[in-house]
Amino acid sequence: MSTLVVYASKHGATQGIAERIASKLGEAGQEAEARPVEAVDNLTGYDAFVVGSAVYAAHWQKEASAFVQRNRTVLASKPVWLFSSGPLGTELTDAKGRDLQVAAEPKEIAEFQGAIGPKDHRVFFGALDPGELGFSERAIRKLPAARTMLPEGDFRDWTEIDAWASAIADHLAE
Repeated sequence: MSTLVVYASKHGATQGIAERIASKLGEAGQEAEARPVEAVDNLTGYDAFVVGSAVYAAHWQKEASAFVQRNRTVLASKPVWLFSSGPLGTELTDAKGRDLQVAAEPKEIAEFQGAIGPKDHRVFFGALDPGELGFSERAIRKLPAARTMLPEGDFRDWTEIDAWASAIADHLAE
């Protein structure tokens, strides 16, 4: 089976996750490639899809959402997995005690579940490199509360990502 791992990444962390998933699928004997959403204009020839986006303010990036909307008929007819990259830090729960990976689910996911019926959706912790931030993001990080809400560092859990990719590969092999 040929799988396309398509992603929208603002600063590269989501791209890294997508490339890792494609690599793990390949190691498991599946044909897979990772491509940025803006470089995908034809879904012909793919048997399955993994679609991921960076999350900002509880939303997928516009180009990732548009990709799903534009291709919903094809995506609904094939096996699809979705992932989001976003929460930062090492805490697994928020201030209210909610699981951050559940609380961080983007608003679009419920709609996507109804429109394309993905096999799964996962939220993975992301990464923040201050050197990659734009002007407005740097200004926000200067606020006292933002430093604790937006800590710098790489918080991606590669073991968790690899396990998820392996589960996808197992499903595709069936």
